[in-house]
Amino acid sequence: MRAMGDAAGRVSLTAAGQSQSINGTVSITTSDIYAAILLPPIIAKLRATHPGISIEIVAQNSTSDLRRREADIAIRHFRPTEPDLIAKKIGDAAARLYATPTYLKSIGNPATPDGLRNAELIGIDRSDTMIKGLNQLGMNLRPDNFPILSENYTVMWGMVKQGLGIGIIDATIGDAEPLVQQVLPDLAPVTFPIWLVAHRELNTSQRIRVVFDLLASELARP
Repeated sequence: MRAMGDAAGRVSLTAAGQSQSINGTVSITTSDIYAAILLPPIIAKLRATHPGISIEIVAQNSTSDLRRREADIAIRHFRPTEPDLIAKKIGDAAARLYATPTYLKSIGNPATPDGLRNAELIGIDRSDTMIKGLNQLGMNLRPDNFPILSENYTVMWGMVKQGLGIGIIDATIGDAEPLVQQVLPDLAPVTFPIWLVAHRELNTSQRIRVVFDLLASELARP
């Protein structure tokens, strides 16, 4: 049954790739926070210039299988290895720590990484990856520094804006939020790549190309 499904998917991809019609649906998969904050103005621009293109947003933090047509275009933070996918790196993003001024005042406005040893952070990962990464920057964090955890970035960001602790997020999002400020602004950011990915056959579709190119332009980082 899996082989039959794969074959049907290849037929669908081929048909979509040969389509030169602008009108139709394009599905984009990305993280919940990008979908909620970065995509809306881009989609508004797309709808203004190409009203015949309908957009479906697949907001999830797991990786969609483009080969099985779970989405047409993916915004990812790693380079895909599948040979039938086309990927374009559009830049490197910088993630920084943020909190409300009120919260930072409550913990003494720390000026050094070690000053965060008693801070509360909003966790985004059940593993110890986040603790290890931040401790490499000079912090002395323990599991009890993370009293709240959500693997949904939008939920985490809501907690940070409410003043419940410190969170780490793409600086493009963090710097645009008036309720928060950077924590330790002189601290080196955590950098990660941004890739746009589409199936090789879909990338020949005029409709997919229009959306792909707009995303590449609007999300580009220096």
